[in-house]
Amino acid sequence: MGFSRARERASALTGDELSAALAGIGMNLAVTPAPNPNIEDALLFASIEGMERDDLRVLALLVTWLGIHVAWVNADRLVTLVRAQPVIRVRAFWAAVAQWCTRDRRLARLRRLHRGPAVDLLTVGTDFQIKRHGEDPRFQGTALRVPAGVLRDRRADVLSPAELARRHRTYRCRVIMGPSYRADMWAALELEPHLTSAEIARRAYGSYATAAAVRLGFALAASR
Repeated sequence: MGFSRARERASALTGDELSAALAGIGMNLAVTPAPNPNIEDALLFASIEGMERDDLRVLALLVTWLGIHVAWVNADRLVTLVRAQPVIRVRAFWAAVAQWCTRDRRLARLRRLHRGPAVDLLTVGTDFQIKRHGEDPRFQGTALRVPAGVLRDRRADVLSPAELARRHRTYRCRVIMGPSYRADMWAALELEPHLTSAEIARRAYGSYATAAAVRLGFALAASR
């Protein structure tokens, strides 16, 4: 039976589970990291935590992480997740990220997910803070108005690509093969070589056909 990744939705991550997932993708949080969490699921729910629940600490970590690791995000998967979000503030955040990371043309579809005036990051006091401190240069002129200094940007708060590749199997495969469903499937097989094609497809949110092809390639490589 064919597998439609469009029907696969991320399971909600909140509280300690979200913190563990974020630590698992390389954010400096005082929790035990989850092993090999799904990268795009963690990014989406970090943005929800920041934009819906006003958790500026998580949002700051997310923005710093994106500044370092955006090249290895599966853009197709991320766009699918954000497009399904009804919350204007969340969609505005990702539209602003695409405008900020303008050199990454894979994110261009995110820009179209927010129409209308820019959204204020702070529910109260954005105008005052911008007049006093100016705007965060990363988001100036985007769909999100962010006062300078509100989102701390310290690279030490996030693992480097080399460090994260050593700790996160899927990220490592993306560095080697490119950020794709195929790379995620290969990583799943490295962790559990006996997965069926259907199980691989479900775990990586990809298609059955791609999973079957990856499974065949993995078996051929293992037989050498």
